[in-house]
Amino acid sequence: MKEPEQQQNVLWAGRLEEKPGAEAFAFQASIQVDRRMAAEDITGSRAHAAMLAGQGIIPPETAAALDGELARIGEELAAGTLAVDEGAEDIHSFIEGVLTARLGDAGRTVHAGRSRNDQVAVDLRLYLKTVVPRLRDELADTIQVLLDKAEEHAETIMPGYTHLQRAQPVTLGYHLSAWSCALDRDRGRLADALVRLDECPLGAGALAGSTLPLDREAVAGALGFARPTLNAMDSVADRDFALECAGALSILMVHLSRFCEDIVLWASEEFKFVDLAEAWSTGSSIMPQKKNPDFAELIRGKSGRSIGNLVTLLTLLKGLPYAYNKDLQEDKEALFDSIDTAAACLRMFRGMAASAVFNPRRMKAACAGGFLEATDAAEYLVRKGLPFRRAHEAAALVVRDCVAAGQKAITQRTLAELKTRSALFEADVYAALEPEACAAARKLPGGCAPEEVRRQIRELRRRTETPAG
Repeated sequence: MKEPEQQQNVLWAGRLEEKPGAEAFAFQASIQVDRRMAAEDITGSRAHAAMLAGQGIIPPETAAALDGELARIGEELAAGTLAVDEGAEDIHSFIEGVLTARLGDAGRTVHAGRSRNDQVAVDLRLYLKTVVPRLRDELADTIQVLLDKAEEHAETIMPGYTHLQRAQPVTLGYHLSAWSCALDRDRGRLADALVRLDECPLGAGALAGSTLPLDREAVAGALGFARPTLNAMDSVADRDFALECAGALSILMVHLSRFCEDIVLWASEEFKFVDLAEAWSTGSSIMPQKKNPDFAELIRGKSGRSIGNLVTLLTLLKGLPYAYNKDLQEDKEALFDSIDTAAACLRMFRGMAASAVFNPRRMKAACAGGFLEATDAAEYLVRKGLPFRRAHEAAALVVRDCVAAGQKAITQRTLAELKTRSALFEADVYAALEPEACAAARKLPGGCAPEEVRRQIRELRRRTETPAG
């Protein structure tokens, strides 16, 4: 039986007289996933070929031919004049196959001193060194949109919630700044991941290095890495960098999911805090009146993909003996999906947030009822000299009195009634317990006073505009 053409050119064909059948070959191929790393594979091969010539392993004219043809292949792939062969085993085999078809034996020299194991590892690291900064830029753009809204609403009063119960008066700008803080940490985690993946595994070979006089430092420098990896076995076994990126993206998606949960609640008839633009809403196939926050719900739902991808990678690695195993081929599909999902969700979330119209009147009205001013009443008494636990008890008893009287706020009690719970209450308590006053009084670093929110916004803008590293 004649072998499929693509099996005649696989890099490992020499040892096996009998090759996998077409279905089995396709099962173990990865071209559909790793084809996106074509540019990185070409970049790595060009640096490797230059080093081989520099070390006298191949003639300079051979290296020049390799470099020129690899550059042409890259240009043709980018222009679409060369199509990736869907029947190839992987992107590495495809590019080397094209190179060999065009250069003959000169093309066959490019793989000296390397294995697909270290080749795959360097391609993936190079790819991440390109896409992770783009994700950080997406995050920076998203933070700026939120901060623009936060600045606009630095004084817009709304309830702050704990346990989804009204807790204390805050401002919308404060809430949006809180979201921005979470995204700022996501930028930091991605920057940290870039630091640890900035090592070049090329030259590690299959797991033990090479007997050829390779210059790993030169290749690492040519490819823009900080250094070569320290241990050849670890170089091909390691996927910590993939886990770290996937983990950072999972946390990012959990943040977006939580923000979107707020938005879904706020967009409901019960809250009416926000009106999402029609372009970021959908209707119902049966209920004509509906305007659904589907984009927020989809982002919330897609967070599950990223969490699942992280679990996939952790599970993939947990049982592997420490060197290269074919299982590691499965790392890229999960990681690439997390990258694509995060990038798409950030763009969708950013557009939705930028066009959202908030309802200050409804937000302020929601501060009436629920006794959001109770903590301020207790701290009022503390400022008058009452120990906190006694102040807390007095404020709690005032709330109990209000509930018994059918009153919705402490300020509905007369001063005489308040004094039955503490003689320290004075007429100035009424102004102190207005929602705006409660928020404005929290001027400590991290507080919700409008002037402090504006300081937080300035600091977050500074962090976002500061380059990594």
